[in-house]
Amino acid sequence: MRINSLATLAGALALFAGAVSFAQTAAPAADPFPPVNPKFFDAPSPTAADVDAFLKAIWGYDINRTWRVEAVQKTAAPGVSKVTIFVADKSQGNKVESVRFFVTPDGKYAIADTVFRFGAKPFEDNAKLLDAEANGPAEGSASKKLLLVEFADLQCPHCKEAGPTMDQLRKDFPEARVVFQNYPLTQIHPFAYKAAAMGNCVAAAKGDPAFFVYIKDVFDHQESLTDQLGETTLTNAVKAAGADPASVATCAASPAAKAKLDAQIALADKIGVDQTPMIAVNGHLMPLGGVPYETLKQVVAWDIKQGK
Repeated sequence: MRINSLATLAGALALFAGAVSFAQTAAPAADPFPPVNPKFFDAPSPTAADVDAFLKAIWGYDINRTWRVEAVQKTAAPGVSKVTIFVADKSQGNKVESVRFFVTPDGKYAIADTVFRFGAKPFEDNAKLLDAEANGPAEGSASKKLLLVEFADLQCPHCKEAGPTMDQLRKDFPEARVVFQNYPLTQIHPFAYKAAAMGNCVAAAKGDPAFFVYIKDVFDHQESLTDQLGETTLTNAVKAAGADPASVATCAASPAAKAKLDAQIALADKIGVDQTPMIAVNGHLMPLGGVPYETLKQVVAWDIKQGK
């Protein structure tokens, strides 16, 4: 979901225009935000207090808006930090959205959107990395000449909504190899990690086709991924895929399953995935939601022409 414009800089520049939210969920009015995790603060500057002071300067006038600084992280660009904040608006039911921006090394400028590689082949590094390490369940061609890699969270509503888009891409580009890479957003989706681990185990036991049956069933019953029904929902999806629930549960709890899933998450982080769903087209990473299908189709066709 896109945020149109949340603030301006110098009275003209839309700081957050086009910033993308990876989550939007209804939340309790008392404290709508997930707890802060210190591991997401690995950059020396700016501090959370610096960010908070900046937000107060631009948003302090709005009594309905609340926020929390959730991350200040290093990036591949020396001295450039990525800041993630969660924002809620009381007048809009306290729904939570995420906003990201980048702060320059001198601490004087904020840059909305993301940091991109520059040059004639800006996606080449990602393409090589995905060729080598995107080893999730796959459909379509055995060739990687056109490699579409989807990064998704099985408890993410927008990932469920992206299903028809991925189906249409498979139809329109039968020459594509389509790979599914788990990227569970554990801060906001408590069943996402286990659902992903179990899916990997289904694929290991019954093959890639069974995995896609499994994730379809999880998405079809996503609203039941609750404390009361979550375990049953995942068990039923394993059964739908033709796998043994007990064996899959044992596998999903193993150190090997954790290592595999953590490697998938690490790969996503390496290439810059910071929300779900996202798709990489021969290394060209972009949000999968909020983009008209015809535009996405044009991007894929253009990337095919450019090659890897």
